[in-house]
Amino acid sequence: MRHPLNTHVPRLVLALSLALLSACGGGGGGGDPAPATAAPASSAPGSTAGVPAGTSAASALAARLGKPNRFLVGLGTGSSPASIQAQGLKPDIYDVYLVGVGAGAWPEWNSPSGDYVNRHAERADQMGAVPMFTLYQMASNGDGNLAGLADAQFMARYWANVRLMFQRIAMFGKPVLVTVEPDFWGYVQRQSPGGDPRRTAAQVSVDADCAGQPNDVTGVAGCIFQMARKYAPKAAVGLMPSAWGANTAGEVATFMQAVGAQRGDFVAMETLDRDAGCFEARGAECTRAGSGWYWDETAFRSHLALGRTLHQALGLPLIWWQTPLGVPSDSAGGAPGRYRDNRVQLFLTRTAELAAVGGLGAVFSTGAAGQTTVDSDGGQFQRLSRSYLASPVPLP
Repeated sequence: MRHPLNTHVPRLVLALSLALLSACGGGGGGGDPAPATAAPASSAPGSTAGVPAGTSAASALAARLGKPNRFLVGLGTGSSPASIQAQGLKPDIYDVYLVGVGAGAWPEWNSPSGDYVNRHAERADQMGAVPMFTLYQMASNGDGNLAGLADAQFMARYWANVRLMFQRIAMFGKPVLVTVEPDFWGYVQRQSPGGDPRRTAAQVSVDADCAGQPNDVTGVAGCIFQMARKYAPKAAVGLMPSAWGANTAGEVATFMQAVGAQRGDFVAMETLDRDAGCFEARGAECTRAGSGWYWDETAFRSHLALGRTLHQALGLPLIWWQTPLGVPSDSAGGAPGRYRDNRVQLFLTRTAELAAVGGLGAVFSTGAAGQTTVDSDGGQFQRLSRSYLASPVPLP
């Protein structure tokens, strides 16, 4: 069953791909212009001064990314470069999706094939941010549909896209982050006999770059890591556990160990893929069953405990991904573009608690249209991120 306090379920691939293309200038054209003045990462307030060196896995990855030894703050889908520039924001990380396999998939969004990766990487770099890519290809046949794993033609295309992504990342020549297949690992855990990823077959060896990997889901993870190390050694790659894949955090951690997530560079953490108020108001794309969307203290501490469990089990730093941007309110719900949520407030005012459980950073973005953004949050993100950066939390 899904974790009651950390529920994250699939997003609509077509709607999301159209949204990110609009926000990030995909398609055949040139997209949003680069910021007129490119600020280096070290120019952000609080980015270096008074931040001591650390010895943790999070500290080591921050150094590898060329970032200061503090908890990092990023943005993604829903926050265009123009909006980021207009507000004077200085994200450490900037994330977009790579969606689909076959016709209309991300390699076709620009010409030549795969150039979308380089366009995004350059935009992020011009903002002083580390580019982040969310690889979201397994849902091409429908969320939760794992039939593609056994389809040699589908998987051949899948692996060709993965290779192209890493080759394009290598052309960029600087560190990037890659989050691998949100939701997929949760579906595998729920559908694999005995929750054992080795018992879900997959066409892995169909690609020569996957040589030596088993033809099951552990081989899927193994080949992604193998291609990353071969083609793009500067890329930091992480899988995303789904808390709803099992009944307890311990079971999720054990499953991810069996998958081989510990061979990556970080663990991607999910909170909620919509503003809490969107579910409370039953807005568009927010008619999911459940409750407890808006976190109370118990929910926040439960989430921290999940992070601690995964960090301790896998030995990797945590990066929170696609965290909603809603604004706290005593009134449930809200309206499109201004639904309530309190994760930005919690994460940017209680950041030390995230770092204490193994956190490296948090990325704030939207998982569907109609959610709160940096353009509609009344300046919340601008105010809280600036306040945080004025007195940042060092990584241990």
